[in-house]
Amino acid sequence: MRVSVLGLGYVGCVSAACLASMGHEVIGVDVNQVKVDLVNGGKAPVVEERIGELIAEVVRTGALRATDDVREAVMGSEVTLVCVGTPSEPNGSLCTTYLERVTEQIGAAVAERGGRQTVVFRSTMLPGTCLNLLVPILEKYTGGTAGVDFGVAVNPEFLREGTSVRDFFDPPKTVIGELDPASGDVVAALYDDLPGEVFRVPVPAAEAIKYADNAFHGLKIGFANELGAVCQALGVDSHQVMDVFVADRKLNISPAYLRPGFAFGGSCLPKDLRSLVHAAHRADVSVPILAHVLPSNSDHLQRAVDLVERTGKRRVGLFGLSFKPGTDDLRESPLVELAERLFGKGYDLRIHDSNVSLSRLIGANREYIETRLPHLAQLLADSVDEVLEHAEVCLVGTRDPAVLAALPHGEGPLLIDLIRLPDAETRRTETGYMGLAW
Repeated sequence: MRVSVLGLGYVGCVSAACLASMGHEVIGVDVNQVKVDLVNGGKAPVVEERIGELIAEVVRTGALRATDDVREAVMGSEVTLVCVGTPSEPNGSLCTTYLERVTEQIGAAVAERGGRQTVVFRSTMLPGTCLNLLVPILEKYTGGTAGVDFGVAVNPEFLREGTSVRDFFDPPKTVIGELDPASGDVVAALYDDLPGEVFRVPVPAAEAIKYADNAFHGLKIGFANELGAVCQALGVDSHQVMDVFVADRKLNISPAYLRPGFAFGGSCLPKDLRSLVHAAHRADVSVPILAHVLPSNSDHLQRAVDLVERTGKRRVGLFGLSFKPGTDDLRESPLVELAERLFGKGYDLRIHDSNVSLSRLIGANREYIETRLPHLAQLLADSVDEVLEHAEVCLVGTRDPAVLAALPHGEGPLLIDLIRLPDAETRRTETGYMGLAW
Protein backbone atom coordinates (compact mmCIF):
# COMPACT_ATOMS: atom_id res chain seq x y z
CA MET A 1 0.00 0.00 0.00
CA ARG A 2 0.93 3.66 -0.30
CA VAL A 3 1.31 4.93 3.26
CA SER A 4 2.01 8.35 4.75
CA VAL A 5 3.41 8.51 8.29
CA LEU A 6 2.99 11.84 10.03
CA GLY A 7 5.56 12.46 12.75
CA LEU A 8 9.10 11.05 12.60
CA GLY A 9 9.86 10.57 16.28
CA TYR A 10 10.52 7.11 17.68
CA VAL A 11 7.11 5.68 16.81
CA GLY A 12 6.78 7.32 13.41
CA CYS A 13 10.35 6.71 12.31
CA VAL A 14 10.26 3.03 13.28
CA SER A 15 6.78 2.53 11.81
CA ALA A 16 7.77 4.17 8.53
CA ALA A 17 11.01 2.21 8.14
CA CYS A 18 9.50 -1.14 9.12
CA LEU A 19 6.43 -0.74 6.88
CA ALA A 20 8.69 0.23 3.98
CA SER A 21 10.81 -2.88 4.58
CA MET A 22 7.59 -4.96 4.36
CA GLY A 23 6.97 -3.74 0.82
CA HIS A 24 4.77 -0.70 1.38
CA GLU A 25 5.54 2.60 -0.33
CA VAL A 26 6.00 5.05 2.54
CA ILE A 27 6.22 8.84 2.79
CA GLY A 28 7.38 10.16 6.17
CA VAL A 29 6.36 13.65 7.27
CA ASP A 30 7.77 15.94 9.93
CA VAL A 31 7.82 19.70 10.57
CA ASN A 32 11.48 19.41 11.52
CA GLN A 33 13.48 19.82 8.33
CA VAL A 34 16.57 18.26 9.94
CA LYS A 35 14.66 14.97 10.41
CA VAL A 36 13.35 15.11 6.85
CA ASP A 37 16.86 15.66 5.46
CA LEU A 38 18.32 12.86 7.58
CA VAL A 39 15.75 10.34 6.37
CA ASN A 40 16.15 11.38 2.75
CA GLY A 41 19.88 10.96 3.23
CA GLY A 42 19.34 7.39 4.42
CA LYS A 43 20.06 8.22 8.06
CA ALA A 44 17.91 7.69 11.13
CA PRO A 45 16.75 10.77 13.09
CA VAL A 46 16.65 8.66 16.27
CA VAL A 47 19.17 6.40 17.97
CA GLU A 48 17.72 2.91 18.04
CA GLU A 49 18.93 -0.64 17.48
CA ARG A 50 18.78 -1.67 13.76
CA ILE A 51 16.97 1.48 12.66
CA GLY A 52 20.03 2.98 10.94
CA GLU A 53 20.60 0.03 8.61
CA LEU A 54 16.87 -0.34 7.99
CA ILE A 55 16.38 3.29 6.90
CA ALA A 56 19.49 3.22 4.76
CA GLU A 57 18.16 0.16 2.93
CA VAL A 58 14.56 1.31 2.35
CA VAL A 59 15.63 4.79 1.26
CA ARG A 60 18.16 3.26 -1.15
CA THR A 61 15.44 1.09 -2.73
CA GLY A 62 12.99 4.02 -2.93
CA ALA A 63 10.47 2.46 -0.54
CA LEU A 64 10.79 5.38 1.91
CA ARG A 65 11.17 9.11 1.45
CA ALA A 66 10.40 12.11 3.67
CA THR A 67 8.85 15.55 3.29
CA ASP A 68 7.64 18.41 5.47
CA ASP A 69 4.46 18.77 3.38
CA VAL A 70 1.41 17.01 4.87
CA ARG A 71 -0.69 17.75 1.81
CA GLU A 72 1.84 16.16 -0.55
CA ALA A 73 2.10 13.04 1.63
CA VAL A 74 -1.65 12.53 2.03
CA MET A 75 -2.30 13.17 -1.66
CA GLY A 76 0.29 10.51 -2.49
CA SER A 77 -1.06 7.81 -0.16
CA GLU A 78 -4.18 5.80 0.61
CA VAL A 79 -3.42 5.23 4.29
CA THR A 80 -2.24 7.91 6.72
CA LEU A 81 -0.66 6.94 10.04
CA VAL A 82 -0.67 9.73 12.62
CA CYS A 83 2.29 9.41 15.00
CA VAL A 84 2.60 12.95 16.38
CA GLY A 85 3.32 13.56 20.04
CA THR A 86 0.72 13.88 22.78
CA PRO A 87 2.76 15.32 25.67
CA SER A 88 1.48 16.24 29.12
CA GLU A 89 0.22 19.74 29.89
CA PRO A 90 1.62 21.34 33.08
CA ASN A 91 -1.46 20.14 35.00
CA GLY A 92 -0.99 16.55 33.80
CA SER A 93 -3.75 16.61 31.18
CA LEU A 94 -3.19 15.34 27.65
CA CYS A 95 -2.02 17.89 25.08
CA THR A 96 -3.89 17.31 21.81
CA THR A 97 -2.68 20.46 20.03
CA TYR A 98 -0.44 18.61 17.57
CA LEU A 99 -3.11 15.98 16.92
CA GLU A 100 -5.73 18.61 16.16
CA ARG A 101 -3.43 20.60 13.89
CA VAL A 102 -2.33 17.63 11.81
CA THR A 103 -5.90 16.28 11.64
CA GLU A 104 -7.04 19.58 10.11
CA GLN A 105 -4.28 19.29 7.49
CA ILE A 106 -5.20 15.68 6.74
CA GLY A 107 -8.87 16.58 6.34
CA ALA A 108 -8.11 19.41 3.92
CA ALA A 109 -5.86 17.15 1.83
CA VAL A 110 -8.41 14.31 1.78
CA ALA A 111 -11.09 16.73 0.57
CA GLU A 112 -8.82 17.83 -2.26
CA ARG A 113 -7.63 14.34 -3.15
CA GLY A 114 -10.99 12.60 -3.33
CA GLY A 115 -11.42 8.85 -3.01
CA ARG A 116 -11.41 6.92 0.26
CA GLN A 117 -8.53 7.61 2.59
CA THR A 118 -8.03 5.69 5.83
CA VAL A 119 -6.71 7.78 8.70
CA VAL A 120 -5.05 5.67 11.39
CA PHE A 121 -4.13 7.27 14.72
CA ARG A 122 -1.09 5.67 16.43
CA SER A 123 -0.57 8.53 18.88
CA THR A 124 -1.46 7.70 22.48
CA MET A 125 -4.72 9.42 23.43
CA LEU A 126 -7.41 9.07 26.04
CA PRO A 127 -10.65 7.22 25.27
CA GLY A 128 -13.07 9.54 23.49
CA THR A 129 -10.37 11.67 21.85
CA CYS A 130 -10.76 10.11 18.43
CA LEU A 131 -14.55 10.01 18.21
CA ASN A 132 -15.32 13.22 20.10
CA LEU A 133 -12.48 15.46 18.93
CA LEU A 134 -10.65 14.17 15.87
CA VAL A 135 -13.47 12.63 13.83
CA PRO A 136 -15.50 15.89 13.95
CA ILE A 137 -12.42 17.78 12.72
CA LEU A 138 -11.98 15.34 9.84
CA GLU A 139 -15.65 15.56 8.92
CA LYS A 140 -15.54 19.35 9.02
CA TYR A 141 -12.49 19.64 6.77
CA THR A 142 -13.37 16.83 4.36
CA GLY A 143 -17.05 17.66 4.16
CA GLY A 144 -17.67 13.91 4.36
CA THR A 145 -18.80 11.29 6.84
CA ALA A 146 -16.37 9.10 8.77
CA GLY A 147 -16.83 5.43 8.03
CA VAL A 148 -18.52 6.25 4.73
CA ASP A 149 -16.43 8.76 2.78
CA PHE A 150 -13.18 8.04 4.61
CA GLY A 151 -11.94 5.45 7.07
CA VAL A 152 -10.81 6.01 10.65
CA ALA A 153 -9.01 3.66 13.01
CA VAL A 154 -6.93 3.77 16.18
CA ASN A 155 -3.88 1.52 16.15
CA PRO A 156 -1.87 1.92 19.37
CA GLU A 157 1.78 0.94 19.29
CA PHE A 158 3.56 -1.28 21.80
CA LEU A 159 7.14 -0.35 20.95
CA ARG A 160 9.81 -0.07 23.61
CA GLU A 161 12.66 2.35 23.02
CA GLY A 162 15.82 0.34 22.49
CA THR A 163 14.00 -2.68 21.05
CA SER A 164 11.32 -0.95 18.95
CA VAL A 165 12.30 -2.52 15.61
CA ARG A 166 12.23 -5.97 17.19
CA ASP A 167 8.91 -5.16 18.83
CA PHE A 168 7.43 -3.98 15.53
CA PHE A 169 8.25 -7.22 13.75
CA ASP A 170 7.36 -9.42 16.73
CA PRO A 171 4.56 -7.54 18.50
CA PRO A 172 2.95 -8.76 21.74
CA LYS A 173 -0.38 -8.06 20.01
CA THR A 174 -1.89 -5.91 17.28
CA VAL A 175 -4.83 -3.78 18.36
CA ILE A 176 -7.14 -2.22 15.79
CA GLY A 177 -9.84 0.14 16.99
CA GLU A 178 -12.08 0.31 13.96
CA LEU A 179 -14.80 2.84 13.22
CA ASP A 180 -16.13 0.46 10.57
CA PRO A 181 -15.03 -2.96 9.24
CA ALA A 182 -13.55 -1.51 6.05
CA SER A 183 -11.23 0.74 8.08
CA GLY A 184 -10.16 -2.23 10.20
CA ASP A 185 -9.50 -4.31 7.10
CA VAL A 186 -7.06 -1.70 5.79
CA VAL A 187 -5.08 -1.62 9.03
CA ALA A 188 -5.06 -5.41 9.31
CA ALA A 189 -3.66 -5.62 5.78
CA LEU A 190 -0.78 -3.32 6.74
CA TYR A 191 0.47 -5.89 9.25
CA ASP A 192 -0.59 -8.98 7.33
CA ASP A 193 2.69 -10.86 7.65
CA LEU A 194 3.40 -10.12 11.32
CA PRO A 195 2.99 -12.71 14.08
CA GLY A 196 0.87 -12.31 17.20
CA GLU A 197 -2.82 -12.10 17.96
CA VAL A 198 -4.90 -9.37 16.31
CA PHE A 199 -7.68 -7.70 18.32
CA ARG A 200 -10.30 -5.71 16.43
CA VAL A 201 -12.21 -3.64 18.96
CA PRO A 202 -14.25 -0.41 19.16
CA VAL A 203 -12.22 2.78 18.87
CA PRO A 204 -12.47 3.84 22.57
CA ALA A 205 -11.36 0.36 23.70
CA ALA A 206 -8.22 0.62 21.56
CA GLU A 207 -7.44 4.02 23.09
CA ALA A 208 -7.91 2.60 26.61
CA ILE A 209 -5.81 -0.53 26.01
CA LYS A 210 -2.63 1.51 25.61
CA TYR A 211 -3.26 3.22 28.96
CA ALA A 212 -4.05 -0.10 30.63
CA ASP A 213 -0.72 -1.47 29.41
CA ASN A 214 1.38 1.48 30.47
CA ALA A 215 -0.34 1.91 33.83
CA PHE A 216 0.26 -1.77 34.60
CA HIS A 217 3.89 -1.58 33.49
CA GLY A 218 4.44 1.36 35.83
CA LEU A 219 2.59 -0.44 38.62
CA LYS A 220 4.73 -3.56 38.19
CA ILE A 221 7.98 -1.60 38.30
CA GLY A 222 6.85 0.37 41.35
CA PHE A 223 5.65 -2.80 43.09
CA ALA A 224 8.94 -4.62 42.46
CA ASN A 225 10.98 -1.65 43.65
CA GLU A 226 8.93 -1.14 46.82
CA LEU A 227 9.04 -4.83 47.65
CA GLY A 228 12.78 -4.83 46.99
CA ALA A 229 13.27 -1.93 49.40
CA VAL A 230 11.26 -3.73 52.10
CA CYS A 231 13.20 -6.96 51.55
CA GLN A 232 16.50 -5.13 51.78
CA ALA A 233 15.45 -3.49 55.04
CA LEU A 234 14.45 -6.89 56.44
CA GLY A 235 17.68 -8.58 55.30
CA VAL A 236 16.07 -10.66 52.53
CA ASP A 237 17.42 -11.18 48.98
CA SER A 238 14.74 -9.43 46.91
CA HIS A 239 15.83 -11.03 43.63
CA GLN A 240 15.55 -14.47 45.14
CA VAL A 241 12.02 -13.61 46.30
CA MET A 242 11.01 -12.23 42.90
CA ASP A 243 12.54 -15.19 41.03
CA VAL A 244 10.08 -17.43 42.85
CA PHE A 245 7.28 -14.86 42.53
CA VAL A 246 7.47 -14.62 38.72
CA ALA A 247 7.79 -18.40 38.37
CA ASP A 248 4.16 -18.70 39.54
CA ARG A 249 2.25 -18.58 36.26
CA LYS A 250 -1.03 -19.70 37.83
CA LEU A 251 -1.73 -16.78 40.17
CA ASN A 252 1.03 -14.18 39.89
CA ILE A 253 2.03 -13.73 36.24
CA SER A 254 -1.33 -14.68 34.78
CA PRO A 255 -4.84 -13.35 34.12
CA ALA A 256 -5.76 -14.15 37.75
CA TYR A 257 -7.23 -11.17 39.64
CA LEU A 258 -7.13 -8.94 36.55
CA ARG A 259 -10.86 -8.77 35.79
CA PRO A 260 -12.75 -5.76 37.19
CA GLY A 261 -15.13 -6.96 39.88
CA PHE A 262 -15.87 -6.25 43.53
CA ALA A 263 -13.47 -5.41 46.36
CA PHE A 264 -11.19 -8.09 47.79
CA GLY A 265 -11.33 -9.33 51.37
CA GLY A 266 -10.92 -12.50 53.38
CA SER A 267 -8.61 -13.66 56.11
CA CYS A 268 -5.34 -13.27 54.15
CA LEU A 269 -5.00 -10.34 51.75
CA PRO A 270 -6.06 -7.46 54.04
CA LYS A 271 -4.16 -8.86 57.04
CA ASP A 272 -0.96 -9.51 55.12
CA LEU A 273 -0.99 -6.15 53.37
CA ARG A 274 -1.40 -4.39 56.71
CA SER A 275 1.48 -6.39 58.20
CA LEU A 276 3.79 -5.71 55.26
CA VAL A 277 3.08 -1.98 55.22
CA HIS A 278 3.53 -1.81 59.02
CA ALA A 279 6.89 -3.61 58.73
CA ALA A 280 7.97 -1.19 56.01
CA HIS A 281 7.06 1.84 58.14
CA ARG A 282 8.92 0.41 61.15
CA ALA A 283 11.97 0.05 58.91
CA ASP A 284 11.51 3.66 57.67
CA VAL A 285 10.82 2.44 54.12
CA SER A 286 8.31 4.48 52.12
CA VAL A 287 5.89 2.23 50.23
CA PRO A 288 3.21 4.51 48.72
CA ILE A 289 1.91 1.88 46.28
CA LEU A 290 1.58 -0.90 48.85
CA ALA A 291 0.24 1.53 51.46
CA HIS A 292 -2.56 2.63 49.15
CA VAL A 293 -3.79 -0.82 48.08
CA LEU A 294 -6.20 -1.17 51.00
CA PRO A 295 -7.50 2.43 50.72
CA SER A 296 -8.04 1.82 47.00
CA ASN A 297 -9.96 -1.34 47.82
CA SER A 298 -12.11 0.58 50.29
CA ASP A 299 -12.83 3.27 47.70
CA HIS A 300 -13.94 0.61 45.24
CA LEU A 301 -16.35 -0.80 47.82
CA GLN A 302 -17.70 2.71 48.36
CA ARG A 303 -18.56 2.90 44.66
CA ALA A 304 -21.22 0.27 45.29
CA VAL A 305 -22.67 2.35 48.15
CA ASP A 306 -22.64 5.43 45.91
CA LEU A 307 -24.58 3.57 43.20
CA VAL A 308 -27.26 2.67 45.75
CA GLU A 309 -27.45 6.27 46.95
CA ARG A 310 -27.89 7.55 43.40
CA THR A 311 -31.00 5.42 42.90
CA GLY A 312 -32.83 7.30 45.65
CA LYS A 313 -34.36 3.99 46.82
CA ARG A 314 -34.41 2.92 50.46
CA ARG A 315 -35.34 -0.79 50.38
CA VAL A 316 -32.20 -2.71 49.43
CA GLY A 317 -31.47 -6.38 48.82
CA LEU A 318 -28.03 -7.99 48.90
CA PHE A 319 -27.27 -11.40 47.41
CA GLY A 320 -24.09 -12.88 48.86
CA LEU A 321 -22.37 -12.25 52.17
CA SER A 322 -19.48 -14.68 52.56
CA PHE A 323 -15.95 -13.90 51.47
CA LYS A 324 -16.00 -16.60 48.77
CA PRO A 325 -18.83 -18.47 47.05
CA GLY A 326 -19.48 -21.92 48.50
CA THR A 327 -18.19 -21.00 51.96
CA ASP A 328 -19.60 -19.38 55.10
CA ASP A 329 -16.39 -17.49 55.86
CA LEU A 330 -17.39 -13.94 56.73
CA ARG A 331 -14.04 -12.71 58.05
CA GLU A 332 -13.21 -9.39 56.37
CA SER A 333 -15.73 -10.15 53.64
CA PRO A 334 -16.22 -7.02 51.52
CA LEU A 335 -19.91 -7.90 51.31
CA VAL A 336 -20.16 -7.74 55.12
CA GLU A 337 -18.48 -4.34 54.98
CA LEU A 338 -20.93 -3.27 52.25
CA ALA A 339 -23.89 -4.46 54.33
CA GLU A 340 -22.51 -2.61 57.36
CA ARG A 341 -22.17 0.66 55.45
CA LEU A 342 -25.68 0.39 53.98
CA PHE A 343 -27.24 -0.54 57.31
CA GLY A 344 -25.35 2.30 58.98
CA LYS A 345 -26.84 4.75 56.48
CA GLY A 346 -30.32 3.65 57.43
CA TYR A 347 -31.21 1.51 54.44
CA ASP A 348 -33.92 -1.13 54.91
CA LEU A 349 -31.70 -4.11 54.08
CA ARG A 350 -32.39 -7.78 53.41
CA ILE A 351 -29.59 -10.27 52.73
CA HIS A 352 -29.62 -13.76 51.28
CA ASP A 353 -26.66 -16.15 51.15
CA SER A 354 -27.56 -19.83 50.97
CA ASN A 355 -24.29 -20.75 52.74
CA VAL A 356 -24.73 -18.41 55.69
CA SER A 357 -26.89 -19.39 58.65
CA LEU A 358 -26.46 -17.55 61.92
CA SER A 359 -27.09 -20.73 63.90
CA ARG A 360 -24.18 -22.48 62.17
CA LEU A 361 -21.61 -19.71 62.62
CA ILE A 362 -18.98 -20.61 65.21
CA GLY A 363 -15.61 -19.42 66.53
CA ALA A 364 -13.82 -16.48 64.93
CA ASN A 365 -16.41 -16.38 62.16
CA ARG A 366 -19.28 -15.77 64.60
CA GLU A 367 -17.21 -13.37 66.70
CA TYR A 368 -16.39 -11.32 63.61
CA ILE A 369 -20.00 -10.98 62.47
CA GLU A 370 -21.23 -10.15 65.99
CA THR A 371 -18.70 -7.33 66.09
CA ARG A 372 -19.23 -5.97 62.59
CA LEU A 373 -22.90 -6.72 61.89
CA PRO A 374 -24.65 -7.58 65.17
CA HIS A 375 -28.09 -7.13 63.57
CA LEU A 376 -27.46 -9.88 60.99
CA ALA A 377 -30.28 -12.09 62.32
CA GLN A 378 -32.91 -9.52 61.44
CA LEU A 379 -31.36 -8.86 58.04
CA LEU A 380 -31.02 -12.42 56.75
CA ALA A 381 -33.73 -13.70 54.39
CA ASP A 382 -34.46 -17.39 53.93
CA SER A 383 -35.05 -17.24 50.18
CA VAL A 384 -34.15 -15.37 47.01
CA ASP A 385 -37.80 -14.45 46.45
CA GLU A 386 -38.06 -12.85 49.88
CA VAL A 387 -35.25 -10.45 48.96
CA LEU A 388 -36.68 -9.69 45.52
CA GLU A 389 -40.13 -8.97 46.97
CA HIS A 390 -38.65 -6.62 49.57
CA ALA A 391 -36.09 -4.71 47.51
CA GLU A 392 -36.35 -1.70 45.25
CA VAL A 393 -32.68 -2.13 44.39
CA CYS A 394 -30.64 -5.35 44.57
CA LEU A 395 -26.88 -5.76 44.77
CA VAL A 396 -25.66 -9.04 43.29
CA GLY A 397 -22.45 -10.30 44.88
CA THR A 398 -22.76 -14.04 44.21
CA ARG A 399 -22.96 -16.43 41.29
CA ASP A 400 -25.27 -18.79 43.16
CA PRO A 401 -27.29 -20.52 40.37
CA ALA A 402 -30.53 -20.06 42.33
CA VAL A 403 -29.92 -16.30 42.48
CA LEU A 404 -28.92 -15.99 38.83
CA ALA A 405 -32.00 -17.90 37.70
CA ALA A 406 -34.34 -15.66 39.71
CA LEU A 407 -32.94 -12.25 38.71
CA PRO A 408 -35.54 -10.33 36.69
CA HIS A 409 -35.03 -8.75 33.28
CA GLY A 410 -36.39 -5.26 32.80
CA GLU A 411 -38.96 -5.46 35.60
CA GLY A 412 -38.70 -5.65 39.37
CA PRO A 413 -35.92 -4.08 41.43
CA LEU A 414 -32.98 -2.21 39.96
CA LEU A 415 -29.90 -4.45 39.74
CA ILE A 416 -26.40 -3.38 40.77
CA ASP A 417 -23.97 -6.01 39.48
CA LEU A 418 -20.88 -6.44 41.68
CA ILE A 419 -19.48 -9.54 39.99
CA ARG A 420 -20.23 -9.07 36.25
CA LEU A 421 -23.11 -11.46 35.69
CA PRO A 422 -22.78 -14.07 32.92
CA ASP A 423 -25.39 -12.15 30.90
CA ALA A 424 -23.99 -8.70 31.70
CA GLU A 425 -23.55 -7.78 28.04
CA THR A 426 -27.26 -8.34 27.41
CA ARG A 427 -28.32 -6.61 30.61
CA ARG A 428 -26.27 -3.49 29.89
CA THR A 429 -28.95 -2.38 27.45
CA GLU A 430 -31.63 -2.58 30.16
CA THR A 431 -32.54 0.57 32.08
CA GLY A 432 -32.71 -1.29 35.41
CA TYR A 433 -29.13 -2.61 35.32
CA MET A 434 -25.90 -1.01 36.57
CA GLY A 435 -22.43 -2.59 36.51
CA LEU A 436 -19.99 -1.63 39.23
CA ALA A 437 -17.01 -1.05 36.91
CA TRP A 438 -18.21 -1.96 33.43
